[in-house]
Amino acid sequence: MRRLSTAELLSAWEQALGQTPLARAVVLLSAATGESPERLARLSIGERDARLLALRAATFGPQLTSVTTCPACGERLEMTFGADELRGADRPSSADDLHMASGLRGAGELNSARHDTQDETCALGCAGYDVLFRLPNTLDLAAVAEGADVDAARLVLIERCILSARRGDDEVAFVNLPREVLDAIAARMGEADPRGDVQLALACTRCAHEWREAFDVGQFLWAELHAWAARTLGEVHKLARAYGWREADILALSPARRQFYLDMIGG
Repeated sequence: MRRLSTAELLSAWEQALGQTPLARAVVLLSAATGESPERLARLSIGERDARLLALRAATFGPQLTSVTTCPACGERLEMTFGADELRGADRPSSADDLHMASGLRGAGELNSARHDTQDETCALGCAGYDVLFRLPNTLDLAAVAEGADVDAARLVLIERCILSARRGDDEVAFVNLPREVLDAIAARMGEADPRGDVQLALACTRCAHEWREAFDVGQFLWAELHAWAARTLGEVHKLARAYGWREADILALSPARRQFYLDMIGG
């Protein structure tokens, strides 16, 4: 992942302002990769998030620090973990480390399944049905109604991702697929794209309560970027007012030299 210059990073932040959280993710990736947002929006969620992690590591470093609150006692907890731990979502982890799970998992028994990693298309046979489907992407997530519950959201994603469903020689409409088959599709999606929903396994140091919490790398990166942009523009303002320099000249300075000048003016 290419490291963006200070000016490029600010430009990407500006483009993402006012966008939805899902749109922000592809705008930032587009700035770093040169690929179109439309193409990036069609990546599987796990692939998109892996690229966002690479962008975060290139921009702010590989260590991530976040703060959460214990749901049992209210204790504020600080979490520190590495980008590589999140990228390894398809590898098992210890209970003391990160736990990766798919939010689309269901009960259904798979009789057979295969995954084409090149075009991210999956096929499975379950309860006499043969289904071909793709993995969910950003466009699919955007189609889920705001405030929809987990089950409703899952059904929307599955319906959008099904390419074909047959029972013997007959085509089967989505509404006629039994719950067992839908659960099997959901489970297969989770297996094929385990990085699509990262869950952190947490334990409170005060009351020992254990729980899992979803980690959204897109929102995490945006929060960091927004705070960084505010600080950087504040520095530009102070130096421009003190020295009359142009924004482009200030941003071209290294962070160390910029801080040196800020220190001299008491900033």
